[in-house]
Amino acid sequence: MPVNSIQNETVLAGPILRRTNTKQVAIWLALSTPARARITFTPDGGAPIKVTLKEDTPDCRLIQAGTHLYYLLIDAHLPEELPSDTWIDYKLELGEKVKGHLRWRNVCAPNSDLYYDGRKSLGFKIPSRVQSLLHGSCRKPHHDSEDGLVEADKLIENILSQNGEDLPDWPSMLVLTGDQVYADDVAGPMLHAIHQIIAQLGLNLEEMKSLKGQDVADSQCLYEHEDCYYNREKILPKTQGARQLLDLVFEGVKKPIFTTDTAHNHLITIAEHLVMYLMVWSPTLWPFVDTEEIPKGLSTENAALYRDEQKILDQFIQGLTKVQRVFAHLPVAMIFDDHDVTDDWNLNRQWEEAVYNNPFSKRMIGNALTSYLLNQGWGNNPSAFDDNMMGHLTQSLKEPGRQSHEQFINDILGFENWEYTWESSPPLIVIDTRTRRWRSESSAVRPSGLLDWEAVTDLQQRLRDQDNVLLVSPAPIFGVKLIETIQRIFTWFGKPLVVDAENWMAHPGTANSILNVFMHRNTPENFVILSGDVHYSFVYDVELRRIKGGPDIWQITSSGLRNEFPHKLLNLLDVANKWLFAPKSPLNWLTKRRHMRIIPRKPEGRAHGHRTLNGSGVGLVELDENGRPWRIRQLIAGGNALGFERMEDHSRWE
Repeated sequence: MPVNSIQNETVLAGPILRRTNTKQVAIWLALSTPARARITFTPDGGAPIKVTLKEDTPDCRLIQAGTHLYYLLIDAHLPEELPSDTWIDYKLELGEKVKGHLRWRNVCAPNSDLYYDGRKSLGFKIPSRVQSLLHGSCRKPHHDSEDGLVEADKLIENILSQNGEDLPDWPSMLVLTGDQVYADDVAGPMLHAIHQIIAQLGLNLEEMKSLKGQDVADSQCLYEHEDCYYNREKILPKTQGARQLLDLVFEGVKKPIFTTDTAHNHLITIAEHLVMYLMVWSPTLWPFVDTEEIPKGLSTENAALYRDEQKILDQFIQGLTKVQRVFAHLPVAMIFDDHDVTDDWNLNRQWEEAVYNNPFSKRMIGNALTSYLLNQGWGNNPSAFDDNMMGHLTQSLKEPGRQSHEQFINDILGFENWEYTWESSPPLIVIDTRTRRWRSESSAVRPSGLLDWEAVTDLQQRLRDQDNVLLVSPAPIFGVKLIETIQRIFTWFGKPLVVDAENWMAHPGTANSILNVFMHRNTPENFVILSGDVHYSFVYDVELRRIKGGPDIWQITSSGLRNEFPHKLLNLLDVANKWLFAPKSPLNWLTKRRHMRIIPRKPEGRAHGHRTLNGSGVGLVELDENGRPWRIRQLIAGGNALGFERMEDHSRWE
């Protein structure tokens, strides 16, 4: 495929609607050529509002990552307020210089696939209060299932056409609660596609000679390495020392730093991370990939696996136009979890000491986090990233692997402003449970708390004077007790990595602090907690024991968008959890949540007593005027909407 053919596609990914309110609209795009931007907003029945954006300002940043890859980050502050509860058409135009003149054109063709039926423009609404929202997590491209984001698009299509029963009000937002990409678990065909696109976009080579102990000089050498596909665990960094990261017990043995068992194609370079986002958010670049070509040197077993994975990816690719369309019509809120960077990211102090003291692994984490900033973090809260930081980012992308890149990685690893609040009604409060952790002082092996003391204090301040909140925690604050108990047992034996022992109750300091937040007298009246991470969905109603008039809490977990828990194992754990933690079981008093009453809801269609719902899809939550969820459903991809029924006989549940 000739390099210049890809330039005919100006928009490589996007537009993605990000932080949006009556005074501000943030939009993300990836382009093949530099361009200026202007937007026309036309409220239904109102006059157009035109905004021409100035170049190289916080309102319109253009960041170059390669010869044919530019990011256009638009943070439009409007000259007049947009109306609430009204459909608003928007036309985004790009200005490109042609023979010295600026030529403007709509990012969408007249009959664009991004338009919904009967529409001739992109559009959105700004609800005065949140009456419904969509949420989900864990979207793995090569998981053999349908895509929950395609189901979200189907819902929007039905709402606009009024096709169907029990349709919700227009969703105020799409909340993605983690693992938007899987940097550590990559299919062979996906990695091969990424490398083909890297070459065509002309992304800069990343210097790697400074990473001691590696046998690759730069990123191109890595891509041509005999272990590049399905054997990257042989390339990934190892650490020398006596501490155990896996089951190895001999002192002085080199042990793997990246402990995931799916690291065979782990992303490494900044270019790989950047292109991964383009491939999972947009269909535009896939026609430029030769999906029939298989990398040379694969074993017979890996070649067969490659072909099987390609069949699943072909189905994934077919839905990307619909994913791109829903992103262009709903404000999208995002936050990282572990797989956006790597499995077990910052799980405990031992892991951190091993990773951040090794130049190679530190580079890998920094590359993933840099890519997160550019693709996800910026749009959550554009004002959190000032000119100085964005200037350093731009410079680092010009010379990957060199001094400016290494310095930017140092800066971003110390950045502590990933959390954010959207001033909706109720407000959306999103917390960072990955970089502000409470490290165990007693043992480097014990899991770190998901928030340190300062972060919990900051959260409490953000909650003050709020009546109702939507609180986003990537991992459920109130999870399945049996699974948490199993994680606790493995942790006691010094093996937290084996069972991914990351839950709110795993660290005493964090557990007590977050539970005290709920019991504080100035806490909001209603907490709706949105979570993902676990690859199954469930809903709990939570009450405080012996406290009259305490807050009402709903733990609503939707996972995964395109991932599932092993079905037989989940059924076994679900039934065992029902009996072991029955209402009168003494085991309940051994948990840190003994002062709370947890009332699971029954998923529609599940056998009596089952609490979890396993299946790829997207969550739909509908709220009343007081911010209380009156209906909670999971839209199963390729299937039906299944509700979570509140149990009338609470006495049978703990």
